[in-house]
Amino acid sequence: MGRWFKSSRSGGGAECLEVMFLDGGSVHVRDSKNPDGPVLAFTDAEFTAFVGGAKNGEFDR
Repeated sequence: MGRWFKSSRSGGGAECLEVMFLDGGSVHVRDSKNPDGPVLAFTDAEFTAFVGGAKNGEFDR
């Protein structure tokens, strides 16, 4: 099983997403403020598309 980590760009802040890469290609994402809360599960391809969308501003308001 993988381990949770924050981006090195987060600066160690309290309001971050944490990510865990699992064997078999699954990627889990959770809110660092609520580690016992819900977890989003992505395939590797879905996570790659999500990160690409975030980089391209698709989720900006």
